[in-house]
Amino acid sequence: MLKIAFLAFLQGVAEFLPISSSGHLVISQHFLGINIDGVRLDVCLHAGTLISIFVFYRKTICRLFLRCFSPRAAGAERREAWSFVLKIFLSTAPAVLIYFLFEDNIKAFFENAKMVGALLMFTGAVLIGTRYLPRGRKDVGFFRAVLMGLGQAVALLPGVSRSGMTLASARAGGVEPEKAAEFSFLMSAPLIVGALVIELLKSFNETPEEAASQVPWFMLLIGMAIAAVVGYFSLKILVKALKGRWFWIFGPYCLLAGLATVLFV
Repeated sequence: MLKIAFLAFLQGVAEFLPISSSGHLVISQHFLGINIDGVRLDVCLHAGTLISIFVFYRKTICRLFLRCFSPRAAGAERREAWSFVLKIFLSTAPAVLIYFLFEDNIKAFFENAKMVGALLMFTGAVLIGTRYLPRGRKDVGFFRAVLMGLGQAVALLPGVSRSGMTLASARAGGVEPEKAAEFSFLMSAPLIVGALVIELLKSFNETPEEAASQVPWFMLLIGMAIAAVVGYFSLKILVKALKGRWFWIFGPYCLLAGLATVLFV
């Protein structure tokens, strides 16, 4: 339980800060000798940070729901809301396609801490590069939504930061930072919910031997709660970082952490 709690805390910190939560989970498990099913644990802890997204952006989510389904909503507001929802689902398409085409290859990366370190260095280089991109003021259109979706697809690999790739893609597309952050985290919701449903369905078909080798669900639920609380405060820090124009500063950390992993694993 202490190991799960530590990894949940790490997930809450690393999910929103652009330092790759999945990469840190793989590396931490390797160095600490924690042998836990990487994919199921990763999905459940991501579900915890999804809760923090819903809490942090609850006003936006409620407004979207009311504009989409309330008969009192004006026609223009309803079209705008449905357009936003469509862009979210459109942005998930690249990651869904890539995952189902290369599922086994992606899972193999969770067993290779040295490769995760190399990908963490790649994340660091991308983050540092954002320092030299102009600060945009555009909204998230359909093209920019797909661009951010491609960044999210690359981040299926542990060590590649999802928030780092999506926000860097948005920066390259000239999207205003706060709008980019809001869209980046809301667009992760369908993927996390889908992955959690898949893991739940898999658990129903497990043999007794397979079930005995998995972490009990009640422990994973406690981990989800810890990740949700810590993740909420990490999300607040990231939004402030975007406002203060020091988003790139996480890049040197990723470079050093990745280099240390490659050298010492």
